[in-house]
Amino acid sequence: MTLILGIETSCDETAAAVVADGRIVHSNVVASQVEIHRRYGGIFPEVASRQHVLSIVPVIEEAMAEANVEWDDLAAVAVTFGPGLAGSLLVGVNVAKGIAWARGLPLVGVNHIEAHIYGNWLVEGAPPPFPAVCLVVSGGHTELFLMTDHGRYQRLGGTLDDAAGEAFDKVGRLLGLPYPGGPAIQEAARAGTPTAFKLPRAWLPGTYDFSFSGLKTAVLRMVQKHQAQTDRQPEGESESHVQQTLPGIAAQPLANLAASFQAAVVDVLVEKTCQAAEALGAQSILLAGGVAANQWLRMEMSRRSPVPVRYPPPQLCTDNAAIVAAAGFYRLGIENPTNWALDVVPNLRLAENGS
Repeated sequence: MTLILGIETSCDETAAAVVADGRIVHSNVVASQVEIHRRYGGIFPEVASRQHVLSIVPVIEEAMAEANVEWDDLAAVAVTFGPGLAGSLLVGVNVAKGIAWARGLPLVGVNHIEAHIYGNWLVEGAPPPFPAVCLVVSGGHTELFLMTDHGRYQRLGGTLDDAAGEAFDKVGRLLGLPYPGGPAIQEAARAGTPTAFKLPRAWLPGTYDFSFSGLKTAVLRMVQKHQAQTDRQPEGESESHVQQTLPGIAAQPLANLAASFQAAVVDVLVEKTCQAAEALGAQSILLAGGVAANQWLRMEMSRRSPVPVRYPPPQLCTDNAAIVAAAGFYRLGIENPTNWALDVVPNLRLAENGS
């Protein structure tokens, strides 16, 4: 049994985990900063990095205790070195280096995007078959990859503007919903009708690229229209309406707009991914990243896909260290440990060789 300690500090989650053989989670501890950043409506980078400094040691100690392992039981330390916020990444990388050096353990630098993909190896049952089309959807990334083997990727396309998760956050703010926008929109959409509003889809024919800026603008126009209608109502009439979440948008229109926006995003994500899987002869589709926790995306992808679809449980879709440890295990199997000169790379891309 090969035990890997994973460390994740790429954004606003301080996380540590112990994973066996890249498949079995022995512990997975996450210290969230959501409540800290909610007042800003997004991530405040300097605050995030300072909070990592405060949380990292207690989180690692808790992960080791929960896994009931000693330092001598570990085979390596895996850490995210990019992409992400530079200050946040530095905290994790420096702590990982210190632990690995002091304990004489191999150090494995992990690409954050690749880590999300490997969340699918932490699902019970047989591992995903290759080739697999991987859709990575989060607040910072919307990318489509063909994965032909461990560490072997071909980038098929990505967003030309907003990432899907970023679009959810921005539209959530337009609708007066709490941060983060993804879970809030999903919850609001439960009471809505996905076809209530006709919203645009940017199909970008002939590519596997995505664009969500036009959709975001269309929602803004809808919000402005409803606000204008309310402003024209006789005094006191709007107060007799259904309780309003945002001035000018009553509860039911809000739910319908949330459901229609969610459906528009998911429609494009699913159609592009399924097209790629069919065209490239993929044997499976893998969902990864925070938006992969969206239930409508999971349902529609499973319903429309020509091949089996796999996605991690919700707690392994958002940033965590179990996925980092899993990716580290497989990366250690195909290359040597990372050099001690490892530095953070905030804009790191997932290249075709996986580096």
